[in-house]
Amino acid sequence: MNQTTENATTEIDSQLDALLDRINSLTQQNESTAPIAPVCNPSLPTAPTSHSEPSDSHDGEEPFFPDAPTSFQEAGISEAIVEELICKYLLAQGEASIRRISDQIALPIQMVEQVIGRLKHEQVLGYIGSATMNDHICKLTDVGRERGRRYSNLCSYFGAAPVPFNQYVQSIKAQTITKQNPGLEDLQRAFSDLLIDPEMMRKLGPAVNSGKGMFLFGYPGNGKTSIAERVTAAFGKYIWIPRAITVDRDVIRVFDPMNHVEVPLDEKGGLLNHHDLDRRWVRIERPTIIVGGELTMDHLEIQYNPATGISEAPVQMKSNCGTLVIDDFGRQRMTVDELLNRWIVPLEKRVDYLNTSNGKKVQVPFDQLVIFSTNLEPKDLVDDAFLRRIPYKIEVPNPSLENFVKLFEIMCGVVGFEWQPHLVQGLIEKHYLPVNRPFRNCHPRDLLLQVKNYCLFQKIPMELSEEAFDFACENYFSVV
Repeated sequence: MNQTTENATTEIDSQLDALLDRINSLTQQNESTAPIAPVCNPSLPTAPTSHSEPSDSHDGEEPFFPDAPTSFQEAGISEAIVEELICKYLLAQGEASIRRISDQIALPIQMVEQVIGRLKHEQVLGYIGSATMNDHICKLTDVGRERGRRYSNLCSYFGAAPVPFNQYVQSIKAQTITKQNPGLEDLQRAFSDLLIDPEMMRKLGPAVNSGKGMFLFGYPGNGKTSIAERVTAAFGKYIWIPRAITVDRDVIRVFDPMNHVEVPLDEKGGLLNHHDLDRRWVRIERPTIIVGGELTMDHLEIQYNPATGISEAPVQMKSNCGTLVIDDFGRQRMTVDELLNRWIVPLEKRVDYLNTSNGKKVQVPFDQLVIFSTNLEPKDLVDDAFLRRIPYKIEVPNPSLENFVKLFEIMCGVVGFEWQPHLVQGLIEKHYLPVNRPFRNCHPRDLLLQVKNYCLFQKIPMELSEEAFDFACENYFSVV
């Protein structure tokens, strides 16, 4: 080695030593100023952190963010549950890398490696190859396959590790709709695509703020369901829910892709975001769940599947922190009295009581705005005792002539017609006023769609005409 090379090497070593000294000094400084961690009761799992300050890793408007656990105690689960998930997943998959197993059960890879190391020592599984970045491919042994079959016979679930029930309860309390208090601007934003009368908005505001329950009643076709669907947008955009929770040994699925819209965090935070987040939780739009005539009493209870050993959360639990719409109330597959008796206590106390598959009764938050949408008068459906528990009864009236014409103007732009007010005025004078036909909010949309289909079939330009309106009315009002 010549003198020049030795000098360069010495200079590089000096720079590395200086850099290491700087890192050590910063580390010692952070340790000396770091807050002392609270002592946790080992019998109670620690709940995920509920942030009150904005964070780079999530939307500052969100009052709750599930931090990634660093231990089984923080995760609120035992190594035995993780072992079951790993064995069942490998039994179904055949083989998988440790990182892939970590992604499957949504736990940090360090925690997964801890369990896999023990299972390898017990010869439950073995390594059959190497993957990238010091990873290994795992496969069950004969002993492991037998153990996996025993676990699967009890419960076939091998998705994301379940969140303990008490953490779920704390998350609902942190994200409750009762603390949202939307104002007029929030409601106007939520109903920006609807034409809502100011008087209706004045009535809706306090009802939405109550976060309890309301009746929306009136003639069919005036937009009761459309209003109910948009109410949730006034409460804020997103919440976090667990994919599944556990009550003792019961696994209950909460996240439902059919009713929940997943909204992942932005990827701009890179890997740091990924590691800061507890991946057992899902960020979703505040839920709006609509049930109609298909609703039965079973939908209001935890539904256990004996074939799989997995339970499904009821609709009111899936709609927590959002809105539950009972559409076409009074025409469900159970009597009105059955539904009302089932929900008298939850509507009053804001808690529900559910039975798990092993017979244990648990108290679950009942934290949603329940909207009963009906074409019938509420007093004709329920007694005074229940009406008292639904403090807001809001009628959705027929539109005025002015609003009816305005709806036609709006829908012309939506459907693709040039606005021609004289033709709409002629429609009203010919098909509405002479027969005292009431206006409905749905009529402009429905009639214009019929005119559109008429033009498409006749191969004529998309234009409004008296002939097309007559054809639409003849079809639409033939039995009305």
